[in-house]
Amino acid sequence: MYEYKVVSFRESLIGDALDGDKLEKTLNKQAADGWALKSITAADVKGRIGPGAVEGLLLTFERPRQG
Repeated sequence: MYEYKVVSFRESLIGDALDGDKLEKTLNKQAADGWALKSITAADVKGRIGPGAVEGLLLTFERPRQG
């Protein structure tokens, strides 16, 4: 059995390009916790402020269920 985790990754609302270094840090942090990257999906990711959405990535991770 596996468990899954989805992390939204987006840049600021002013249209900055996705930052490769920030993405790499996010991937390495999840890997350190035992998560393996399963897929990356481009999506509109809802912002924290206001009703709009920005282009971003949904990162799906997988690891064996513990316990």
